Amino acid sequence: MSKHEQVLLEGAAGAIEVFVDAAGTAEPLRGIALIAHPHPLFGGTADNKVVTTIARAFRELDYVTLRPNFRGVGGSAGVHDHGLAESEDLLRVQAYARKRFATSSGTLPLALAGFSFGAHVVTRVAKALAEAGDPAERLVLIGTAAGFIEGGRSYATEAVPPDTVVIHGDRDETVPLANVLAWAEPLELPVVIIPGADHFFHRKLHIIRNIIHSAWRR
Repeated sequence: MSKHEQVLLEGAAGAIEVFVDAAGTAEPLRGIALIAHPHPLFGGTADNKVVTTIARAFRELDYVTLRPNFRGVGGSAGVHDHGLAESEDLLRVQAYARKRFATSSGTLPLALAGFSFGAHVVTRVAKALAEAGDPAERLVLIGTAAGFIEGGRSYATEAVPPDTVVIHGDRDETVPLANVLAWAEPLELPVVIIPGADHFFHRKLHIIRNIIHSAWRR
């Protein structure tokens, strides 16, 4: 596989554009990381800096990464569906990835990661996989869309496993930190708070990378 590859998968609404990036070494793959981007109606794409930072961190951990574009973004067909059809599309992408990168000993572990709206969608995908008896290895949720936020949008973000890595900025102007804490509290879920970070983690992206490395190398 080349270092960077564009793949068009067949989805329910047509093409799903996915960017597949090889792991950082020639060693056997450690796993697969599927990474979801922020809200497509507000400029979110698979090339978002937070998304590419997450992908880089996972490649350095010897994961192959897949960054799909949601419906209506880039080469992906269809229109925005508030996370419903987007979840189904991500399930198609993970099925493709698990089949393509299967090894002689079986399927590789699957990590799910998402930023903002993408984090909300990832919680839906994780729930569906767990209910199907095929749970993700672990989740990384950054700037998670939860509760009532700017623009009159409301997100009923799903419960996630207790080892989920949740990262949020204390100066997030799009998703207030209080929203994420209110979602996490009944789940007894720790939240890593980055002081001085806004929603897009300007000048703080290296901290995200370091947190992911630390969480996987324990």
